[in-house]
Amino acid sequence: MRGLIFLLAMGGLLPMAAIAPMAGVIAYYWISFMSPQMELWGIAAAPPWALLSVLATLVGCIVAREPKRLPANGMVLLVILFLILTSISSLFALGPPDRVLQAWTQEMKTLVFLLVLASLLSSRHRLHALIWVMVISLGFYGVVGGLFAIVTGGHDRIWGPPDSIIGDNNQLAVALLIVLPLMNYLRLHSAHAVVRKGLALAMLLTFLSVLASYSRGALLGLAVIGLFLWWHSRHRLFTGPIMVLLLALGLAFMPAGWKDRMMTIDHYSQDQSAEARLTVWGQAIGIALARPLTGAGYESTKTPQVLHQFYPNALARAVHSIWFEVLSENGFPAFFVWVGMLVLGFVNVRRIRRLARGDPTLAWAEDFARMAEVSLIAFVSAGSFLSMGYYDLTFALLVALAATRDLLRRASATAASHPWPVQRSGWRPRIVRPAQAGAIPSWRLRRIAR
Repeated sequence: MRGLIFLLAMGGLLPMAAIAPMAGVIAYYWISFMSPQMELWGIAAAPPWALLSVLATLVGCIVAREPKRLPANGMVLLVILFLILTSISSLFALGPPDRVLQAWTQEMKTLVFLLVLASLLSSRHRLHALIWVMVISLGFYGVVGGLFAIVTGGHDRIWGPPDSIIGDNNQLAVALLIVLPLMNYLRLHSAHAVVRKGLALAMLLTFLSVLASYSRGALLGLAVIGLFLWWHSRHRLFTGPIMVLLLALGLAFMPAGWKDRMMTIDHYSQDQSAEARLTVWGQAIGIALARPLTGAGYESTKTPQVLHQFYPNALARAVHSIWFEVLSENGFPAFFVWVGMLVLGFVNVRRIRRLARGDPTLAWAEDFARMAEVSLIAFVSAGSFLSMGYYDLTFALLVALAATRDLLRRASATAASHPWPVQRSGWRPRIVRPAQAGAIPSWRLRRIAR
């Protein structure tokens, strides 16, 4: 039954993408974020759905008559530069050619589609569609995982779809942390009370899923974003006790085995996994210093024949850090570009909030920037202990922030270029012409002018 529903959904989205390429974007990111085909079998799981979505979207970009323009903003330029530098590092990679080619192909597909996304995010409605895809795709695992934790009493860990970037319990927990603030954004700006209540319930279950993942890195990330939200809250005396109460209830719900695992954070020197991570981080730095321009290629610390060229007796393992992952695999130039993308994301957050401040019709943009900032903080804090440096959801969020900034900048430029008062409808400015002005009361004109 699930396979049939999935086939019907993709059978509708893919042909639609040839007419409206944004439908292909929705299909691709649904497949990429959620990996629903991993939960299926038979004919529904066989086709390369992500590739088919990319091809359908590209056909739509060529056939559809809607305007498509790749914006010349800083984020697009950094994505292109990162694409070039990672391609060069892959060309000089030390690993097996077939593994390098597979990893490079996956990364190129992600980065090239980011450029397609940037050219199509031309309205607030499309931006909201992308956020909904993020929330639905990962919120599914958050809700199911929360219900599973309630049924099992938190004794069993939750896992993501197999053979995907969020298949591991730790990676799934970080992904849920990233999407949790976006759930809150949609809750704030949903018109229907049922949707708002449903999103609030989904947030609670997702919070419980993060705890039930048994991920210590996710717990640290949860603490960081909780402190950040409290510090930037307008009502600290009110939100502080609520956060403490929710955390206390969550901790009281989890069993003793979970608490014993979390307590090892204070005794990292006696924890073998923590010691192993410190060791592999040192190896990653050594590889980057030995090959500063290109690194050693994808999965350098995980591939024995690559790692043993630098550390003959070392045990090959994943690097478990977004920072050391990108650095050791691609070298310093690509690493600085990757860091620049994150920094520009935070800069765009500040610029969006400044452009939207004081305008009630742009409250959606300010709230999106605030919640996206929390998502980025969750990524850089919890991701510091996981190999998720190329996570496509984070890349898409960075492009969405750049697109939002461009939307507001164009709207401000349009409003400033017209001598007549501007009346806002949604986020789009509508000019009040002289013929209309005579039919509007003077008090209304003064309010519009302000």
